[in-house]
Amino acid sequence: MSTNDYINRFLFDDTDIRGEIVAIEDTFQAAYQHQTFPKALTPIFGDFLAGAALLAEVLKFEGTLTLQARGQGNVALIMAETNHEGHLRGILRLQPDADSSAMSFDDISLPQLLGNGVLTITIEPNKGKRYQGIIAITNNTLAECLQDYFSNSEQLPTQIQLYSDAGRCGGLFLQCLPKQLVTDEEKREDLWQTAKQLAMTLSAKELFELENEQVLLRLFHEMQCRVFDAKPIVFRCSCSKERSGNALKSIGYDDAQALLQERDIISIDCEFCGKVYHFGEKDLDEIFERKNNLLH
Repeated sequence: MSTNDYINRFLFDDTDIRGEIVAIEDTFQAAYQHQTFPKALTPIFGDFLAGAALLAEVLKFEGTLTLQARGQGNVALIMAETNHEGHLRGILRLQPDADSSAMSFDDISLPQLLGNGVLTITIEPNKGKRYQGIIAITNNTLAECLQDYFSNSEQLPTQIQLYSDAGRCGGLFLQCLPKQLVTDEEKREDLWQTAKQLAMTLSAKELFELENEQVLLRLFHEMQCRVFDAKPIVFRCSCSKERSGNALKSIGYDDAQALLQERDIISIDCEFCGKVYHFGEKDLDEIFERKNNLLH
């Protein structure tokens, strides 16, 4: 694993400001090596991976978080999925009739890519209720969309910066929490503006070439920044033959049999990791419990 594939939480002593910083390289490249979208879309794919990693660490829960955008534009779907263990994967899918060779993705905004798109944040905790937040995609970038979500829906001033290129992605998350340590409004605002302005000086070169701790020391040497232990980020796919079998089960026995007769064997590819699962007559009998039904 690259030394850059990890995330750190941090906070500033005697303030109500917290943050996260993440830089991802090997995991990013593993996540898109099985994707078929145009290379020009790699940075936006990276933004979603980095954004999901930051959100999962900020929200501090045990379970799965999915950051997903759907629309009617040339790009139909962008999705990044992660969990509390730092396992990360994602997909980007064009519209079935999109001609990627005729498209130009240079300096194109998120709304232009997705058309009338909607961004959703879905949290599925191991224990407790599922949560979903829905955000209209009206800002040009994912960072701006997420920033507005926290600032407007959660009433928490938030600064988010995402950086991606052809082989690396990452970002910085900064947030002002409700009053606890600092109650004076003028002092709170001054601290927040100082931290935000310092954060905005971060460059992609610094984020990708320096360790997270070094980046934070450079950015916030004027403030007392406390950095917590790093957590690794790794590409990990949760696909399995059982899950693929459940997809077959959802179409019904007759349709699955018709598919099998047409192809001799049914192959299901995982869009995330490229792994292929094969199903024959015996597999269908097990999936649909045909033998048990015949015996009874």
